[in-house]
Amino acid sequence: MHLIFRTLFTFLRSRRGLRRGRTIGHYDVGHLRVRTLPTDLDVIGHMNNGVYLSIFDLGRYDLLVRSGLWAEFSKRGWYPVVSSETITFRRSLRLWQPFVIESRVIGYDHKAIFIEHRVVVDGEIYTQAFVRGRLKKKSGGTVSNAELHEVIGTPPDGLEVPEFLLQWGSDVALPNTHTPAPSVWSKR
Repeated sequence: MHLIFRTLFTFLRSRRGLRRGRTIGHYDVGHLRVRTLPTDLDVIGHMNNGVYLSIFDLGRYDLLVRSGLWAEFSKRGWYPVVSSETITFRRSLRLWQPFVIESRVIGYDHKAIFIEHRVVVDGEIYTQAFVRGRLKKKSGGTVSNAELHEVIGTPPDGLEVPEFLLQWGSDVALPNTHTPAPSVWSKR
């Protein structure tokens, strides 16, 4: 909830950029300039590790809005959800420090979209995350890759998810929602 205003601001800023012709292609790298705010910090004084994943939501929103996909998906009753994500930290962000969120689609597996996010300061990668997501239908069910590619076109040649990410996506997946997934840590 603490990012709701920043999220709304990002939507408005991205829509304004879209109206001014600052569009990007579906497979281009999105760049979103932001700054570390007091609400992003932990008790040590740097950006809290959990905030990064919320900040990367902003990068995905900007990517979707400026590529025109947000409007297209909304028209069809589709919405994105995250199924798994992993993050690696290299350097810390401090209060008021400006940085760029870089976001891009890196490919697909048999049912999901993979997106890479980076926090970049002065050309240096501070943090990198990989997100595996799906598109859901408000009417129920998920959007298949075939349906998605009908809307956005065939992915460009050379777009390939690295093998380690495909394996990771498979390794960390929980059972689908129609299959039991009991927690067996304790029997209270």
